[in-house]
Amino acid sequence: MLRLRRYRVFIICAVVITLLLYHVSKNSQWERLQSSTGYEKVVDPRPKSSPPKKGALDNAHKKPPTTTTSTRHRETTVAAYIPKKEPTVRIPQLKTSNEVKGGYVLPTAAPTTAPTTAKANNADAAYAQPQTQTTAAVGLPDRAQAGVSLAEPEDIHAWHPPAKNQGPSATSTIHWRKPHEWFPIPAESLIPLPSGKPKALPSVQFAFGEESPQKKEKRERRLAKVKAEAERAWSGYKKYAWGHDELTPVSKTAKDPFCGWAATLVDAMDTLWIMGMKDEFDDAVLALKNIDFTTTPYRHDIPVFETIIRYLGGLLGAYDVSGGAAGKYRVLLDKAVELAEVLMSVFDTPNRMPMLYYQWQPAYNENPRLAPVNSGIAEMGSMGLEFTRLAQLTGETKYYDAIARITNALEEFQNREDASAIPGIFPQQIDASGCNTTEAALATLKISSDFVQMQAEKAVDLSGEPKGYTPNTPKGDYAPAPSKDNEKDIEFRVTPGSRAGDAGTGSFHQIEKEVEGRAATERGRDSTTGSNNSSQSFGKVQKRDAQQTATPAPLSAKGLPVDWKCVPQNLTAGGWGTDHYSMGGSQDSAYEYFPKLYALLGGLEPKYKAMHEKTVDAVKKHLLFRPMAEGDPDILFSGKATKSSRSDRIRYEYEVTHLTCFLGGMFGLGGKLFDSPQDVEIGKRLADGCAWAYEVMPTGIMPEYAMALPCEVADDCHWNRTAWYDRLDPNASFRASQMEEYYANKAEWELQVDKLKKQEAYRLEAEEKERRKQAAIKQAEEEDRRLRPENNTLPGEEAPTKLSLPTQNDNHDLKDRDNVASPIGKRDLSGTSQVNSESTSTEKIEQKVKTLENELDLNSNSGRQSSNADASDQKPMYETIYPPEPHKPVTHEEYVAQRLKDEKIPPGFVSLNDPRYILRPEAIESVWIMYRITGDPSWQEKGWRMFEAVIRATQTDVGHSAISDVTVTAPTKPTMLDSMESFWLAETLKYFYLLFSTPDVISLDEWVFNTEAHPLRRPR
Repeated sequence: MLRLRRYRVFIICAVVITLLLYHVSKNSQWERLQSSTGYEKVVDPRPKSSPPKKGALDNAHKKPPTTTTSTRHRETTVAAYIPKKEPTVRIPQLKTSNEVKGGYVLPTAAPTTAPTTAKANNADAAYAQPQTQTTAAVGLPDRAQAGVSLAEPEDIHAWHPPAKNQGPSATSTIHWRKPHEWFPIPAESLIPLPSGKPKALPSVQFAFGEESPQKKEKRERRLAKVKAEAERAWSGYKKYAWGHDELTPVSKTAKDPFCGWAATLVDAMDTLWIMGMKDEFDDAVLALKNIDFTTTPYRHDIPVFETIIRYLGGLLGAYDVSGGAAGKYRVLLDKAVELAEVLMSVFDTPNRMPMLYYQWQPAYNENPRLAPVNSGIAEMGSMGLEFTRLAQLTGETKYYDAIARITNALEEFQNREDASAIPGIFPQQIDASGCNTTEAALATLKISSDFVQMQAEKAVDLSGEPKGYTPNTPKGDYAPAPSKDNEKDIEFRVTPGSRAGDAGTGSFHQIEKEVEGRAATERGRDSTTGSNNSSQSFGKVQKRDAQQTATPAPLSAKGLPVDWKCVPQNLTAGGWGTDHYSMGGSQDSAYEYFPKLYALLGGLEPKYKAMHEKTVDAVKKHLLFRPMAEGDPDILFSGKATKSSRSDRIRYEYEVTHLTCFLGGMFGLGGKLFDSPQDVEIGKRLADGCAWAYEVMPTGIMPEYAMALPCEVADDCHWNRTAWYDRLDPNASFRASQMEEYYANKAEWELQVDKLKKQEAYRLEAEEKERRKQAAIKQAEEEDRRLRPENNTLPGEEAPTKLSLPTQNDNHDLKDRDNVASPIGKRDLSGTSQVNSESTSTEKIEQKVKTLENELDLNSNSGRQSSNADASDQKPMYETIYPPEPHKPVTHEEYVAQRLKDEKIPPGFVSLNDPRYILRPEAIESVWIMYRITGDPSWQEKGWRMFEAVIRATQTDVGHSAISDVTVTAPTKPTMLDSMESFWLAETLKYFYLLFSTPDVISLDEWVFNTEAHPLRRPR
């Protein structure tokens, strides 16, 4: 019989679970949400990623693209919003790709109508204003419609450096929208482009003569090999990473560190044109039309510096080399303008200094922001060429105004006394916020301190119990403690004055205590500043979901939040007490742009010449050094200086970095533009230094970062192996003292060991005597046994007898049986024995022992062992323990030899801190510039040796990969890092190609290169 009482718990649980499953199966909330928001189900066919073919635009689908979710091995059903009206801005969607997990490719574009061209006032202008395009309707999520939840600020990480965030960020597409401008510049205050006819600048390029047939054949053969490697890299990217940022040439997949806007495609376009790969160029242009710069599924921030030099510079360079306004690729300039409009928001700060990692999503654009307090000088100062050229092409003053204000701020910083520890050079980190927050806090404290003090003096002491208070006494045996959740606490608050300069008001207030598990009551807007690699935000980012909306903060008469405080200040050092000065990473391209901007503006802006000359003077005085190397090469490198606020001394590091190799080209270019032959010669020695660093390495490739041995006197420097060894082992003197201590300890140890060995010898000699004595005793006893009666017993022993038991057939009588010995043996109870016989035997034995002792000269006092003991089985009574021998330390010579063997350090270097090679272009860049400036063919030979070494170490079957160690040689091959950054095609292979091109291809008298090697045409 079933007992309900016993099983009622199980029955209740079963009923509850059944009801829950029923309601879940009947839930139609998703269908209702789709019908209310205008979404309809679309099955994702998941086409395989492939590069676009010629004519694809003409065969484009008429339907708007749909938003899809990347999922492996199955179809997905997602929502695609059908808008009510056609958008005014064409924003195509990105399709997912099966080839890469979480990957996106470019969709097939709808046909567009090319905009008309308007001539600007500037001679080089292609148009004055971007024209409105007529496009097909594109399906986009309605970000303002109720019921559609966007990504909340809590799900958006503020800082993502390049190559970290590789996956799509959300299933619904979020697009950038032009935000409210907090700090607009009136049109009449915009800084215009310098006007007038460009000056006739000195010629930069060497006047090359006629080439011999032999030299031409050799040059063209090398040129063809360079192009073949470029075709290999481009084909691999096109096959395995089309539409993505970069190819991974070992695993044959793709990655998207730069927002997924096809960085390699955009970065390589002008290279394709220069190398004559026109069909590949057309494929790239076709794909470019579908890149949407208003959204990315890969990052919540835009790396501004990388985006400007790779994308904006790449678009402008491709536009210029393909003919500019006279060409047929107007889309390149259109896309540059599209991207520039997004990037212009980074300048909306109080001092117009840029945010370097731009939070592009609308949820982050609700409040005013500051530039970072630790801006990298290279990132902040490497925008001028791109925006200046864009202003020249479009006639839009705002683009030039944006970078002209940065230039003015840097010029003021460079000219300000005591602003930098090395006048003329900027510290690596700069506080570009423009607001002195410390001064604002001190000012508020100063104007309110008197009144606050008065309020505090009049305040009632609330620390004790109030008068008349009687605590409750528990009733009964137990009374629970009262809850403290609703208790009030006391807080002293200072309310600032309503206007600047008014005194603040202080008073005590009762506040709710914060209870664990419950959020505290909000007490105003958060006005904390941001931190590293991001702009600083003021105010609270509001959630944008439909269920909960935050009340907008009140604004002041100027349109800023009422709690906005900014005491203006100029650029200052941002190193937090320690500033670094060098021409290497995070600083390099800011200085590179000074002479190039002077040339791009036709010499009409003299401040760039002045800033360049101050920089090179400081570099020559403080940073340049000559390394001590075998053969005494006359080469130069640029080091690094560090200044701490706690010391007046500047500390130097004699570094050799690949990034610094651009400096030879900069000195050469500036020397030609500003008629400084000395700078040209310095440029040669700097470029030759990097070429030397390639040649002395085991693989023939320069490492990413190393340290060298500097000459004490640059003009009189000769190779000194002893000095080199001393730098390889900075602890040589310590090792010498260790060796002295070792020799002293070893001598003392040897004395101790000798003493113990003598003691051991004495002991062994005594033991040997004892052993011989015992052996003599045993021998005497054995001799005596042979002389004994048949029973063979010693005196006092019973003779052993055999056990014989009676049997039935036994005929012996009982008397004979009594003679059978028991197994244990009988005792002689009668006490009678043959005493005389025993005495005689004992005397004989003792006599023999004495005779043997005399013969063997044994010490009779050493004792005896038992006659039954074997001398060979005895263990020594103790064993001598010797002290351990002192450990010999490594000598100075041994240490250096081991370092040279393990690290493969060439003569002249003292360390290889980062032995990687990541396909960098800076060394070949300076080699090419030196060849074009001097016309010396030796630079071509140096460049060719560099090319062969690089291809030998980095080539894969679909491209070229960065390697982990430039010291690894055959039979071992360097480890491939499976990375081919976009600058391999954009810069490195381009410079190799131009080194063996005819001199009229991209002449330095007609073009300037941005820091990503994108050629921009100089005005004529």
